[in-house]
Amino acid sequence: MSATVSFEVPSPHGPRPVTVSYARVGRGEPLLLLHGIGHHRQVWDPVVDILATEREVIAVDLPGFGASPALPDGLAYDLATTAGVFGAFCEALELDRPHVAGNSLGGLLALELGREKLARSVTALSPAGFWSEAERRYAFGVLIAMRRISRQLPLPLVERLSRSAAGRAMLTSTIYARPGRRSPEAVVAETLALAQATGFDATLRAGGSVLFTDDVPGIPVTVAWGTRDMLLVRRQGVRAKRIIPKARLVRLPGCGHCPMNDDPALVARVLLDGSR
Repeated sequence: MSATVSFEVPSPHGPRPVTVSYARVGRGEPLLLLHGIGHHRQVWDPVVDILATEREVIAVDLPGFGASPALPDGLAYDLATTAGVFGAFCEALELDRPHVAGNSLGGLLALELGREKLARSVTALSPAGFWSEAERRYAFGVLIAMRRISRQLPLPLVERLSRSAAGRAMLTSTIYARPGRRSPEAVVAETLALAQATGFDATLRAGGSVLFTDDVPGIPVTVAWGTRDMLLVRRQGVRAKRIIPKARLVRLPGCGHCPMNDDPALVARVLLDGSR
């Protein structure tokens, strides 16, 4: 069921109220799911039912994305602030160091929560922050182009394109290796989510100087990369393994940047194994 929770987050100008939209389902140890930039929590839908057989799954919309309002004035969209937001979110929901999994930006946030000892385990799918400068510029250029296209396409055209496999590939092949598997309704919804994301520009600006350079000791860490990731190339996974030497590095054959859609059974198994 969809819900919202509001809580306060410290800022240099005093506490600021933050509201986060989330969905919570299943029973077992809590597993927090964090999506990437420009997306929304529904990107996890292909794996949620599988995960919910063994975990209490909490899928969230990051602030300024999906149904979550933008951060208030005084709070930046940088890594430290966003990690602090989700530390406060977990406290508000009485989640005591949940398992955390994330994709892309969400994977970077998951690793940061692990580094800050706020997670019981971390599974990061194609996490941001392990790029070279050239790779970062390429990824940001692709994201900016995707955002521009999503805002320029009339909704009736998006709906028409989504009805065919070729149209869904045109709209989403940058992030999915198998875009034809995504439902037309999901493709329309995530195109709108990208177009309407109030936190997109500020998040991208904040990410320009981000590199994840610290180990994440003391908890299980899994880093998984799709072999057909066209946004963050898979050699970045090797860099992640060098920085987090005890991490389990997993290859996701035939999967793109958002592998949950491409192979739900495999990704669910990776997430469950990573949180055991």
